[in-house]
Amino acid sequence: MAALNSSAAVAVVGAGAMGAGIAQVAAQAGHPVWLFDLKPGAAQQAIEAMRETFAKLAAKGRMSADAASAAGARVQVAQGLADFAHAALVVEAIVERLDVKRSLFADLEALVGDDCVLATNTSSISVTAIAAGLRRPGRVLGMHFFNPAPLMALVEVVSGLATDPALAQAIHDTALSWGKSPVHTKSTPGFIVNRVARPYYGEGLRLLGEQAGDAATIDAVMREAGGFRMGPFELMDLIGHDVNYAVSRSVFDAYYGDPRFAPSLIQLELVNAGHLGRKSGRGFYDYAAGAVKPQPATEAAATLAVPISVSTASAFGAALAARLQSAGVACERRDAGPLLQAGTARVEITDGRSATQRGADAAHGGHADLVVVDLVLDAANAKRIAIAASERCSATALTAATAALQAAGYAVTRFADVPGLAVMRTVAMLANEAADAVYQGVCDAAAADIAMCKGVNYPRGPLSWADAIGLPALLTVLDNLARSYGEPRYRASPLLRRLVAAGRGFHAAN
Repeated sequence: MAALNSSAAVAVVGAGAMGAGIAQVAAQAGHPVWLFDLKPGAAQQAIEAMRETFAKLAAKGRMSADAASAAGARVQVAQGLADFAHAALVVEAIVERLDVKRSLFADLEALVGDDCVLATNTSSISVTAIAAGLRRPGRVLGMHFFNPAPLMALVEVVSGLATDPALAQAIHDTALSWGKSPVHTKSTPGFIVNRVARPYYGEGLRLLGEQAGDAATIDAVMREAGGFRMGPFELMDLIGHDVNYAVSRSVFDAYYGDPRFAPSLIQLELVNAGHLGRKSGRGFYDYAAGAVKPQPATEAAATLAVPISVSTASAFGAALAARLQSAGVACERRDAGPLLQAGTARVEITDGRSATQRGADAAHGGHADLVVVDLVLDAANAKRIAIAASERCSATALTAATAALQAAGYAVTRFADVPGLAVMRTVAMLANEAADAVYQGVCDAAAADIAMCKGVNYPRGPLSWADAIGLPALLTVLDNLARSYGEPRYRASPLLRRLVAAGRGFHAAN
């Protein structure tokens, strides 16, 4: 099958935010669109809003006035499902209930032509289960758009057990022609994004529970060191804790209680209290008028009073040395050794152990005055860096390490001495989950990275990030986390172990 011709009719069931957004995308791509909703007037109201949007886009010069008028004219209200008889594609965007979706698809199958594709925008229900019982389950698949559909590029094209591969490719190509970034995925719990994203919330909540830092501090580190647009707590507040907790619980249950997906009691308490985030006025943050947002913990300015040296063997070290040089701070450059030496303080990037564990390990370079630093996305431009100190680290050494990093222009946040810190621990888990999705045939490596960048705006695809860190280093972090916590949550993907043994990366260029 080929991608749908722009003259092919597209029908959308459900005129809520998602359904209306999908209808807008299809109309803007040139298709005649029929929009249906059981609620009287809902479809007409959505179409009027859509036409206003097209007019605003024209006013901003993002489409011509003629194109805006034509796109608005292409959307019509369907009086009933019978109006879909000549549709080439029907997209369902209704309530997330399997029984309701099955009933709708059974009704549609009796009305549309044999060549019509039936797509569901479900984010959580099995496409296989939705198609079960239909006369032709092979024409059913998922087209999972992300909200707001006109702006978000990702579309997960979800194949159920019976989905025709040629049809899935045709819908993939159709979404591509609509200006989207489609990816193929199998119908498994969470598909790609809602599965791979779980550690972003889960590790943040665990760090909070371990008193590594408060929510505002962890959020700031994830933004200003990790490069994420929002930290986990402000993002959960935006999503809504009832929704985020329900998705976490759904994925956890679907994977038969796999500890990697365990929901958080901290978040459950917020849900029980009705503190759902922005929509209720309170979550991890207070959204009441005049409420002051808490500021991240940042170390006070320290005076650099000791000689320092930097190993430029890594990209991190090279960037650190360059920042110090740019600031006019004298430092010796080395080809090996610790990342940073400031007096007696030895600074190393975290390897998944606590600084105390690592500092006590003589077999692996143990050192009393050990300070570990967190991963940063871009060491040359990051605004903040997180550190943790060994329990045996002297106050003088900690001050020297802090002063050296501040001299390089970083705001320094000190966490409690938890294994893996925040960015490294989270990225390692995101990459590990993406690796398992690839290992289990849910998607390929390119799709995993595209999905997380285009669907949830990650600064880098988790598998590309893993390649940049180095898979042996990533595996070490995960193994050390597993030993530190003594639980299978941090078990490394067999694919990661295999690639390390083979000396390869997730992408062909590595």
